[in-house]
Amino acid sequence: MKTDHCVTTALHSSLTAWFAAHARDLPWRRPEAGAWGVMVSEFMLQQTPVSRVLPVYEQWMARWPRPADLAAEPPGEAVRAWGRLGYPRRALRLHAAAAAIADRHGGEVPCDHAALLALPGVGEYTAAAVASFAYGQRHAVLDTNVRRVLARALTGVQYPPNATTAAERRLAQRVLPDDEALAARWAAATMELGALVCTARTPGCGRCPIAERCAWRLAGFPEHDGPPRRGQSYAGTDRQVRGKLLAVLREATAPVPREVLDRVWDEPVQRARALDGLVADGLVEPVADGVYRLPQRAPLP
Repeated sequence: MKTDHCVTTALHSSLTAWFAAHARDLPWRRPEAGAWGVMVSEFMLQQTPVSRVLPVYEQWMARWPRPADLAAEPPGEAVRAWGRLGYPRRALRLHAAAAAIADRHGGEVPCDHAALLALPGVGEYTAAAVASFAYGQRHAVLDTNVRRVLARALTGVQYPPNATTAAERRLAQRVLPDDEALAARWAAATMELGALVCTARTPGCGRCPIAERCAWRLAGFPEHDGPPRRGQSYAGTDRQVRGKLLAVLREATAPVPREVLDRVWDEPVQRARALDGLVADGLVEPVADGVYRLPQRAPLP
């Protein structure tokens, strides 16, 4: 779709003004967080709400205020500190990124987008987010919240596609402000609007600063592709078993025998499958026959 310059300029002005007044005071947005704080938050916030991330983030940054501090410890310590945030492979990837930063970049998170993208565990979204939020650069930052805001406000569609499309990237780039500082504020503002107002199930259109220009609202809120996807069931899944096994290993101060791990889940086939999966993912390592611990060395690439 074509977007009129005057329309996009008005959107930039309205939304960034709203953000200046309503943005949450989050620790990774404070100047003292630095680029490392921004990177840590971006890893933790993937598929995890802010309320769960906050206490873990604070503890993490107090223990590892610089990438080199984390890189100096075994990857298992990152898994331990990750706690119950879920998807613990993110902890291994963050540890690997910290090690690469310490080794290749003198311990400083690089500001160059290509260098960020070359770090282990850093994909298109994370590289753009760190470059934008930490260094004030001009990048299209497309997380779920931003994609939903752009879909509704600019294309009149209730929900974006399941996966980011080339058309979405082109649209995001087209409406991105030319000025770097404004572009960085726009990226943060659209993300905040999606998180607080233009939510998936109950959008607060009465509180939206761009409601008068929202294509979805002007079209009469047409429904599209049914309701937003619900989260996957957790109870009884391999994910739950993996979490229980990891919880035992996180609390342990010494390697754990298999018979101790066997107590966390009654069904032996599923329990063995979950443990084998943890070993294959590098989250757990066997010390000897039937004895396990959190990893003390980085997994092979």
